[in-house]
Amino acid sequence: MKLDELFIKMRELCGGANPVRMAGRPDPMPDVLALRYDSRKVTPGSGIIYACVRGERVDGHNFAADAARSGAVALLCDHPLPLDAPQIIAENVRFAMGEVSAVLRGNPSEKLRMIGVTGTNGKTTTAYITRSIMRAGGIATGMIGTVVYDDCVFEVPADRTTPEGPDIQDMLARMAEAGAECCVMEASSHGLEQGRLAGCKFDAVGFGNLTPEHLEFHGSMEKYFAAKRRLFAEYTKAGWTGSANADDEYGRLLLGEFPGQVRPFTADAAPEFPGAYAASGVSSSAEGMTFELAFPDGESCRIESPLIGGYNVSNILEAAALADSLGVSRESIIRGVSRCPQVPGRLERYTLGNGVRVFVDFAHSSDGMEKMLSALYPLKERDLCVLWGAGGERTPLKRPAVGSIMAKYADYIIISTDNPRSESPEAIARDVESGVISGGGESRYGIILDRKEAIYRALDGASPGDIVVIAGKGPESYIDYGTHRMPFSDSGTVLEWAAERGVGMRDS
Repeated sequence: MKLDELFIKMRELCGGANPVRMAGRPDPMPDVLALRYDSRKVTPGSGIIYACVRGERVDGHNFAADAARSGAVALLCDHPLPLDAPQIIAENVRFAMGEVSAVLRGNPSEKLRMIGVTGTNGKTTTAYITRSIMRAGGIATGMIGTVVYDDCVFEVPADRTTPEGPDIQDMLARMAEAGAECCVMEASSHGLEQGRLAGCKFDAVGFGNLTPEHLEFHGSMEKYFAAKRRLFAEYTKAGWTGSANADDEYGRLLLGEFPGQVRPFTADAAPEFPGAYAASGVSSSAEGMTFELAFPDGESCRIESPLIGGYNVSNILEAAALADSLGVSRESIIRGVSRCPQVPGRLERYTLGNGVRVFVDFAHSSDGMEKMLSALYPLKERDLCVLWGAGGERTPLKRPAVGSIMAKYADYIIISTDNPRSESPEAIARDVESGVISGGGESRYGIILDRKEAIYRALDGASPGDIVVIAGKGPESYIDYGTHRMPFSDSGTVLEWAAERGVGMRDS
């Protein structure tokens, strides 16, 4: 596509909310083949337009001259630069580069059935269940989310929940080229707020819940919800459908705003929403759960899932509602739920050869910890030990709140290190400690900042019938110290301990 043609297309797509203008009109007009936001990926003759993205620590405008020297055919920036290079100037570069990338990649989201899920807790599990249901219905389905990026050919570890716009468009294009028919995508509040999903349009969107999180970025729950709401209001195709949690106050706001299009689901039989996707007769064990799923038309079926925890009932209902709205058979819903693989870092369970059960979980908020521990507490045969550490530079008020919740449920607590980033691990641990003590756990905790040592101590001290919960990091493969990342895996450390101690594993 010629640069002037791309500019005209951008004006159509970005509209008044993000006006664009062009500075410098080369003759002849160059062909634009791709967009990159990393100046190191610009090479001569590659037809690349370089996007100057402002990040939290680095401003891409500072590398525009490098990109121009490396052969960028144009620059996408938010203000005119004193460079002899064609420039497209847009108020919101992130939004614009998503739209540009979609055009250059042939608008791949229009070629796929797109399913988006958002909310605070449960997005990853819901995405895994939804992908499993779609595949059970014979629909080749990829996924973009917190744990993996799956283009239906390869799965690779994810580095963020919602990637930058050009990366999303590249993934969607690869899915379409590989024969995928559908993509399930987690939509983070950061991604929605910053415009990383620009160029994507969804056929079905789901909302699980909203609890205090990322307030250091959004500033208030109202602004946090406004970011989530954008998935429904700004990123949907004509004739879209949605699902929202009728048990959540913010889910009820969406149901009121989009009546008919957004279908309710409820695990608590919300009386004001008759005809919802609803669960009843829930029975849980350490091996999974069963319940009766009622559909809005009155039909019902028996659901069997390897997942545990009452909150996963809501995740299953959300996935079932999304799939049902897209016409997936109910037999496929039943099969997909029952066959859903264990979700990495979401109550990921290991039964040790000595009879100790270990759960690795991503719970890092007060709501997530409460739901997770309340699900495991009835399953314990002896003691429940919880290991957790708060991340640095993230909502400090949640630290004592989580500490208090751990004191409510755990027989013993180990406070350790998560991702301290630029903060002092000792200071973070003291914040958590204050909540443990105020919650009545003053005689039932210890602080072990070295996370490997903490996990080893927890497992060494466990007896048959005990449950050990290692929470906060889930599937992450590192500890972020701000200036560097140290390779580390909670699950890998459990397996390493079992091998060193000669304990072995039982089938979970």
